[in-house]
Amino acid sequence: MSAATVLVLLTALVLSIPVLVVFGYVFVPAGDVWVHLASTVLPVYLYNTLFLGLGVAAVVLVIGVGTAWLVTMCEFPGRQLFSWALFLPLAMPAYIIAYTYTGMLDFAGPVQTVLRETFVWSRADYWFPAIRTLGGAITMLGLVLYPYVYLVSRTAFLEQSICALEVGRTLGRGPWRGFFSIALPLARPAIVTGLALAMMETLSDFGTVQFFAVDTFTTGIYRTWFGLGEPAAAAQLAAVLMLFVFSLILIERFNRGKRKFHQATGRYQKITRYRLGRGRQLLAILACALPVFFGFLLPTGWLVKDSYAHFDVIFNERFPVLVLNSVGVALLAAILSLLLALVLIYGLRRERGAPSRTEQGALRIASMGYAVPGPVLAVGILLPFGFIDNTIDHWMRETVGISTGLLLSGTMTALLFAYIVRFLAISLNTVEAGADTITPNMDRAARTLGVTGLGKLTRVHIPIISGSLMTALLLVFVDVMKELPATLVLRPFGFNTLAIQAYEMASDERLTDAAGPSLAIVIVGILPVIILSRAIARSRPGQKLQADHRMS
Repeated sequence: MSAATVLVLLTALVLSIPVLVVFGYVFVPAGDVWVHLASTVLPVYLYNTLFLGLGVAAVVLVIGVGTAWLVTMCEFPGRQLFSWALFLPLAMPAYIIAYTYTGMLDFAGPVQTVLRETFVWSRADYWFPAIRTLGGAITMLGLVLYPYVYLVSRTAFLEQSICALEVGRTLGRGPWRGFFSIALPLARPAIVTGLALAMMETLSDFGTVQFFAVDTFTTGIYRTWFGLGEPAAAAQLAAVLMLFVFSLILIERFNRGKRKFHQATGRYQKITRYRLGRGRQLLAILACALPVFFGFLLPTGWLVKDSYAHFDVIFNERFPVLVLNSVGVALLAAILSLLLALVLIYGLRRERGAPSRTEQGALRIASMGYAVPGPVLAVGILLPFGFIDNTIDHWMRETVGISTGLLLSGTMTALLFAYIVRFLAISLNTVEAGADTITPNMDRAARTLGVTGLGKLTRVHIPIISGSLMTALLLVFVDVMKELPATLVLRPFGFNTLAIQAYEMASDERLTDAAGPSLAIVIVGILPVIILSRAIARSRPGQKLQADHRMS
C-alpha cells in the first residue's frame, strides 16, 4: 500500500469519526424505547420520509435538468439572465421560505383574506389547499433544492463535446432525441451527483418538516434525543437514515456498473444552440421564470416588505459583525472542503487511475456526514473532542498542575471540522463527477510530455474540471451560510451568524425581525452566485482557445 493511499485512508478515517460515533450507539441497548418507537411512530417516519424523498427528487430532476438544458442548448429571450438567475434559490434557507409561504397562504394570510373579502365567503364556502402538509413540504424543499441538480447538470452540458451532438443531428436525431439519447446519458454522473445532494439535504432537513408538522426520521431523531433524552434510540434512528442514503448511492453505482462516461472526442467547438419558435420560446421562458419567481423573487419580496418597517432595528451596529462571521467561516470551510476533496480523489487516482473497492468504501463513509442531522453530527463531534480535552486536562493537572481547559470543544476548530464533515460530500461528489470525464488518454498524453504528479493535477486536470471545482466551492459556501443546527451547538461563545439570528427570530414567531438576517443571507449569496455562474459558463473546454482564435 502506497504512502498516498495510507494518507487518504487516514484522512477519510478522521473525517468519519462523528459518523462512526453515531453508528456506535447502535450497539448500545435502547431498552423499551426502541420497541415503543417501532410499534407507534416508526411506520409514519418511514412513509413520510420515503414519499418526501421521492417527491423532492421528481421536482428537482424536472426543474434542474430541464432548465439546465434550456439555458445551455436553446436560444430564447432572457437565456443569459436565466443562466445565473436560476442559481438564486440556493441562497434561500428552506425553513425561511416555509415560514414565508405559510404567512402568505394560511387562513389569516393575505391570499385567503382577499378571496374572502372579494367573494364574501366564509370559511365553509371555499376550499384552499393546506400549505402545512407533506405536499407543501415537497414543494418548499423542491423550490430551494433544484439548483443542486441545475448547477451540476449545466456544468456537465457545458463540458460535453458538441461533436457528439452534431453526429446525432446528422443521424436525424432532433433536439428531443438528442437530449434523451446522447446528452442525458453523458451527463448522468453529474445529474446523479446533484440528485444525491438534494436527497441527502431533504432527508436531513429539520426546520421545514418540523414547522409543517410532517413526521420524518429527522424530526424523530430530534424528539427522541432532546425530548425523550434517549441518545441510543435517536442514534439508531440516525443510523437507519444513513443506511438508507448509503443504499441509494450503492444502488446507483451498481446500476452504472463498469460503464464509463468519457466524452467521445476531444474536440470542443462553439455550442450551436437550437433556435426555438415563438410558442416554444414562451414555454422556455415560463419554465425558467417560474422556479425563479416562486423560489426566490416572491419570498424575497415578502421579506423585504416585512423588514422595511424595522430597518433601523434590524441593520444595527451588530449587523456587520454577523455578516463578517458568516462570510468568513463559510469561505474558509468551502476552501478547506474543496482541498480535502482534491486530496482524496486524486490521491487515490494517482497510481492506479481509480480507487479500489476498499478505498471507494472509505470515501463513501467519509462523505456520509451530509446525511446526518446537524445536532446529531454535533454530538458525534462533541463526544470524541470532549474526551480528548478531558484526557489532556487530566494529564496536565497530574503532571504539571495546570488546567488546559477546553482546547477543541467550543472552538472554531470544532465548528470548521463539523462544516467539513457535513459538507464534504458536496465537494467530493462534484469533484469526482468532473474527474470521471477525464479520459485515461489525457493522463497518458501528459506523461509522454513529462507532466506527472502535482504538475498533471494543476496543469491538466484542474483547467479541465474548473467548472466542477467552482460549482463545489459555490455549493459549500452557500450551504455553510445557511447552516444552523451544528452552528448552534458547536459555535464558540459569543459567535453568532446570520442564520442563527434569523432562526432565533423565526422560532419565536417574530417573522418580521427574521426578515433582515434572512435577506442578508440572500444578498451575501447573490454576488458569488453571479460571479461563479459566469465563470462556470466560461469553463467549457476549448473556450479560451476559441477566444484566442477569434482575436487572431
